[in-house]
Amino acid sequence: MIVKQKQKRIYLSSPHMSGREQSYIREAFETNWIAPLGPNVNAFEEEIAAYAGVNGAAAVSSGTAAIHLALELLEIGRGDRVFCSSLTFMASANPILYQGGEPVFIDSEPDTWNMSPQALKRALKKAAKTNQLPKAVIVVNLYGQSAKMDEISAICNEYGVPFIEDAAESLGSEYKGRKSGSFGKFGIYSFNGNKIITTSGGGMLISDDVAALERARFLATQARDPAPHYQHSTVGFNYRMSNILAGVGRAQLEVLDDRVEARRVIFNRYAEALGGIQGINFMPELEMTRSNRWLTTFTLDQNVTRVSPMDLINRLAEENIEARPVWKPLHMQPVFDGVDYYPHEPGYCVSSALFANGVCLPSGSNMTFDEQERVIEAVKDAFN
Repeated sequence: MIVKQKQKRIYLSSPHMSGREQSYIREAFETNWIAPLGPNVNAFEEEIAAYAGVNGAAAVSSGTAAIHLALELLEIGRGDRVFCSSLTFMASANPILYQGGEPVFIDSEPDTWNMSPQALKRALKKAAKTNQLPKAVIVVNLYGQSAKMDEISAICNEYGVPFIEDAAESLGSEYKGRKSGSFGKFGIYSFNGNKIITTSGGGMLISDDVAALERARFLATQARDPAPHYQHSTVGFNYRMSNILAGVGRAQLEVLDDRVEARRVIFNRYAEALGGIQGINFMPELEMTRSNRWLTTFTLDQNVTRVSPMDLINRLAEENIEARPVWKPLHMQPVFDGVDYYPHEPGYCVSSALFANGVCLPSGSNMTFDEQERVIEAVKDAFN
């Protein structure tokens, strides 16, 4: 009996080290900057701000922490409404609940898979009529693709509502020549292990409002008052990034543009090899934008393919290849049962259709050509 040897696992998006991380870590050890904060944290903040083209940045423990701090800075409290993209990871909306706020979810639109400007405008128009305008809007850039920032900015400005740009998945992407994350009152990045660059765990809050960022740093270090003893006049958080992890981030940032280019090459290779299969439609790239293509994603027209996303995901799993569905929309999550939701058009929900038909393929920048060929052949086999 011949036993087939299991092939090496191909992950969706695994960490990709540059080789320079150890030099920053070694320096932290040699100078004894092991405790939280230190020169790497200060430099990482300055380097990210310069890259994004904003006035400042605050390094924190996660992208979720960055969103939480942004909501705190915008004085979101109990009963305050916050409009949020529905097609995203739970972390985009959990901080609303931390603050005692009330989320309202906004559908996606087909061109970017991100927040629908027409659904947002409809929601804000209704909220204005009932004197229930939100105190903030959280716009997510899904899988590296920027939302329609011009339209969303104009709508939010019309109603006087600030927005937070959740760029956790889109660091390195561009919208009309500007870096993703730089459009809102606050922008956030994530450096989780599966992101385009990583600090193992970490995040960044960015803004042109330097005073607000200084307040964020204060809140993120347990809100300790400037006194010789430990005195606290407000509630704070333990959210600051460590000096060691910031060193990892600095080395990763040096190769960010290379990582973006590598993932775009991976996307283009998938699109060329699989784009001819009837019923496969890849995530679009909006004109005058440049996605980092964090993950290569596509939808399946099951009326054409007769192959469901789970059929394909299970087929890839048999080959030891990790693939996933598109995010389950937040308005469909049990924890948000009964929360208000505005579809792209009445009776037409884009995000739920994307969830029902979407697949994410392995897209790590350290994936070899042969590994990608394995994925491509496994996908093709699933349609035979």
